[in-house]
Amino acid sequence: MKQITARVYRFDPETDSEAHFEEFNVAVNDGARILHVLHAIHDSVDATLAFRYCCGSGQCGSCAVRLNGEPVLACMEEAQDNITIEPLNLPVKKDLVVDLAPFLETIASLKPVDTLKMPTKSDIDMIKPLRSCIECLCCVSVCPAMEVTKFVGPTAMRQEMRLSLDPRDHGNRIADAVKEGLFTCTSCQACWKVCPKDIEIPSKAIEKLRALANKCGFTLPKHQEVAALVKETGRSVTRIEPTFLELVNTDIVEPSGTVKATVGFFVGCMYNMRLPKTALDAIEVLKRNGIRVIIPKEQICCGSPLIRTGQLDFLDTLRKRNIDAFRFQKIDAVMTICAGCGSTLKNDYRTPFAVLDINEILTKFGIESPAHLPFRATYHDPCHLLRGQDIREQPRQLIREVVDLVEMPSVCCGSGGGVKSGIPEEAAALGKRRGEEIRKCGADLVITSCPFCEFHIAGHTDKPVKNIATVLLEGYREKDRKTGKPVVP
Repeated sequence: MKQITARVYRFDPETDSEAHFEEFNVAVNDGARILHVLHAIHDSVDATLAFRYCCGSGQCGSCAVRLNGEPVLACMEEAQDNITIEPLNLPVKKDLVVDLAPFLETIASLKPVDTLKMPTKSDIDMIKPLRSCIECLCCVSVCPAMEVTKFVGPTAMRQEMRLSLDPRDHGNRIADAVKEGLFTCTSCQACWKVCPKDIEIPSKAIEKLRALANKCGFTLPKHQEVAALVKETGRSVTRIEPTFLELVNTDIVEPSGTVKATVGFFVGCMYNMRLPKTALDAIEVLKRNGIRVIIPKEQICCGSPLIRTGQLDFLDTLRKRNIDAFRFQKIDAVMTICAGCGSTLKNDYRTPFAVLDINEILTKFGIESPAHLPFRATYHDPCHLLRGQDIREQPRQLIREVVDLVEMPSVCCGSGGGVKSGIPEEAAALGKRRGEEIRKCGADLVITSCPFCEFHIAGHTDKPVKNIATVLLEGYREKDRKTGKPVVP
């Protein structure tokens, strides 16, 4: 047996004017789950505690709660001491019981065809990744789009895709999905990361529905403009100044000292066309830390804006051009500094080379300590870095080398998935929320590792927003000033 202390969310609409937490200490068996803790509280301390459960084996989804802020199935998560248990971020009926009905009612049912046609093995194979949903609504509880705009949500979108693949259904699933907010998803992937059944809703449902919508002529006009620009220029944004590839007059940048590694630099559209100074800052940091950088001029857009918006016709051309640009280089890895590019090369390409984000490169090979700057900074996790590449600690490790770090919730800023260009009012609403979190944490500076996040967040806060590489370089320049070394301009 072991003792567990748990803070539990309490709210009874009949007696409470507002929610509060109560602390309980109960004895449970070793290996007990959160559900066992709730049973122990209910049976031995407070029989009024309300919570849902049914199967106790992770198959019904009824016991979903938040454990220390993260959605889990109470029957599957092992209990540790000093935990906080809350309801999902949905309307609360009592204590840990939330109102599921409004969301479950939006999940479409099969509309039988007049003449029965059974699914083929190919149909079943495509449906399989989508059919294990237990309707726990963990995904709905973390969806940022649902909080600021009319969107039916990830569970319902998964079902629309599942039914669109089923030959026994005759519903107009693509038109329905568009009507229900298909293009409001920011591709943040929060829904997938909390799904107890590991259903990849963004890639297996949302993006595939958008590709089908594209074939039916539903693609948003702004998204069509981006696709046309990529086809015409090889880039998803227009230039506003000399590009990074134009400013760097060599294909190989040698480091200042001993070579620790050689990387091929995949620059990406934003850092090439709109933020070349940030890319140049990254080169200086890499040089200082023994990284040789090879920069093929043949590289073009990775295709992420097209994949996220369902416009796939030109994608194979982009993949081939980019893979060929790096395939024959003598490199240890291809390095990205844009979160979206990195996630795309890792997850949507089959590359004959390793792909690493700059944060992975710098922490893997180690960096010279910069001067510590007198700022309190907060870090915004780019969705395509945190959830798209599972990179969380490396940026923080680097940031702590140069400034004091204060945390804020890791939530989408609203710039991804084509939302900023296609539905700007939704992006602005999410950006405003990000700005409020920045204000609340009291930081002097916002640091991120994505050009889209950087641009978008800068419009919703009065604090400076900078890339990690830029802040590290500032730390190195300050160190050089203090030691009397020549400062690189």
